[in-house]
Amino acid sequence: MKHVLLVLAILAGTTGFVSAQEKAPKSPRITAEGNNVKVAYGQPSKRGRVIFGELVPYGKVWRLGANEATEITFAKDGSFGGKPVKAGTYTLFTIPEASEWTFVLNSSLKQWGAYEYDKIKDKNVLQVKAKAGKTSAPVEKLTITVPSNKLVVEWDNAHVEVPVK
Repeated sequence: MKHVLLVLAILAGTTGFVSAQEKAPKSPRITAEGNNVKVAYGQPSKRGRVIFGELVPYGKVWRLGANEATEITFAKDGSFGGKPVKAGTYTLFTIPEASEWTFVLNSSLKQWGAYEYDKIKDKNVLQVKAKAGKTSAPVEKLTITVPSNKLVVEWDNAHVEVPVK
């Protein structure tokens, strides 16, 4: 009887572990860190899709990632796109266009996507524009990095940089 219970317990534990692995998100939450700045975002993959202009429409507010909206944290007062920013955490939205993106810092946190953006846009802290360029080869996973004094976004064929301190 003890052996049967032991086998059942092992099976139950294994099934739970396998089930948890199957439910791993397709777009994991990633954190990119730089000097004074940390960015947390859901990292979607291209998977053969046309991203900008189709999956992510031009001229529409985008959460800059998947699932929960992207959040950017400044450890101390700094600047984003040359504009001053107080220390704290903000939701980071973008409005992509073919040649220029608008980046928006908003004080309303814990947004799911950008679905409620019109209801919270009065909490925008700042907006900056940045030139959109092309990558030399398609980038499979949305990648945000924070090398010295800039935030870099790359996905599909898009490459966008914003000065950040």
